[in-house]
Amino acid sequence: MHLNTFLAQAAPATPGPAPQQPAWLSFAPMILLVVVFYFILIRPQQKRAKELAKLVSSLKAGDKVVTASGIIGTVTSVKDRTVALRSGDAKMEVTKASVTEILEPGPTTAA
Repeated sequence: MHLNTFLAQAAPATPGPAPQQPAWLSFAPMILLVVVFYFILIRPQQKRAKELAKLVSSLKAGDKVVTASGIIGTVTSVKDRTVALRSGDAKMEVTKASVTEILEPGPTTAA
């Protein structure tokens, strides 16, 4: 005989009350997903933003920097929102936010 024959002859299961689960348990996967997103995406992004803000506030003349577009230059002056760079024979003015890394800090002036 085949398995289908045995299954067809089996008595149907008697319906009973469905087991109740706590309401918070149905939200557990969603809560877990939010926690994972926070630790994988949001927290590192906030940490990087704080580091970048600290870097931008510490810019001074003489620093050798890299911009987001890959330009390497030396800071000649720092203004409110922009930084003047010298790269080779070219002079340019870029926004502070485009500076992504300080390669070599400039000379510190002793007071």
